[in-house]
Amino acid sequence: MTYSVAVSGASGYAGGEILRLLAAHPDIEIRTVTAHANAGSPLIAHQPHLRSLAHLTLQDTTPEILAGHDIVFLALPHGQSGQYTDALASTPLVIDAGADHRLTSQDAWAQFYGGDFHDPWAYGVPELPVAGVPGGKQRANLVGATRIAAPGCNASTVSLSLAPGVAAGVIDPSDIVSVLAVGPSGAGKSLKTNLLASEILGTANPYAVGGTHRHIPEIRQALLGAGGGSPRSLSEGASATESKRDGGDVRISFTPVLVPMSRGILATSTAPIAPGVTDAQIRDAWEQAYGDETFVQLLPEGQFPRTADVLGANTALIGLAIDRAANRVVVVAAVDNLVKGTAGAAIQSMNIALGLPEDRSLTVNGVAP
Repeated sequence: MTYSVAVSGASGYAGGEILRLLAAHPDIEIRTVTAHANAGSPLIAHQPHLRSLAHLTLQDTTPEILAGHDIVFLALPHGQSGQYTDALASTPLVIDAGADHRLTSQDAWAQFYGGDFHDPWAYGVPELPVAGVPGGKQRANLVGATRIAAPGCNASTVSLSLAPGVAAGVIDPSDIVSVLAVGPSGAGKSLKTNLLASEILGTANPYAVGGTHRHIPEIRQALLGAGGGSPRSLSEGASATESKRDGGDVRISFTPVLVPMSRGILATSTAPIAPGVTDAQIRDAWEQAYGDETFVQLLPEGQFPRTADVLGANTALIGLAIDRAANRVVVVAAVDNLVKGTAGAAIQSMNIALGLPEDRSLTVNGVAP
């Protein structure tokens, strides 16, 4: 069977990456691409690398144009996807690459995003450990799903880094510190002064410092789910007592740093080692979580990933260290923010929902040099 697809936000980075991956998918026909300001112009004028899609013209992003397809991808800024949900009620599968359907906590949405809150959809990180579901992975919640929320790239990188330790009880999630080196493509394609080449070349720039980054509640939600907690704890108004009662007090200090590479995330996350846990038990938690996974791979002891190793690939590479002097686990993860961080995760989740091979049109091989 061939599925007809419409992709909104097709002139942007996320939309372009979705199209690049779908172009090689044997079960997909890319029928419609839409945009806002760029509507009416050829897709190739905005995505000149997508030569096989040169016949497509960007149309207006309206419910009427998006409707009538088997699958719709929404690659829009946060706060814009939700307006199409009701209008696409008859669409068999809708996948949102924005933030509108990721969070389960209305309070967290109000604090970090604002605007209308929309119902959460199945979270598109198949390998994420989740307590209480068959196989212990988010994959089980994606089988047969009709509505999927693709993850935030920073959020899924940190969540995949630490969820095995939370699920196994070998780390203390109440004192997590994550520092990320990220490429500017994660901020989208809109013209912004702080993202100009002259502003980012030769420098590293921290942003959203001090607990203000919008991916923080998404990380807390994922790690709480790995530990068996209730989404009720994700409300920023929940007390520490309520959080612990619901499965653990998940607290994270999260600092992203913009660096001069177009793609990639290198996330270094640390957390205290739980009392009485051995080094062997720590490493075993990550080996058990990802030993059979194709796209999330734990590197051999003493090895750590580079962002160059995952360029263009739907792969998350993870290196693990045990710092006994500081009594902390150190996890270093590398992903391509546009592939495994966004578009690749969306298409991997689509494959699962449709009952197709999970790796169809996706690769573990990066591009080098």
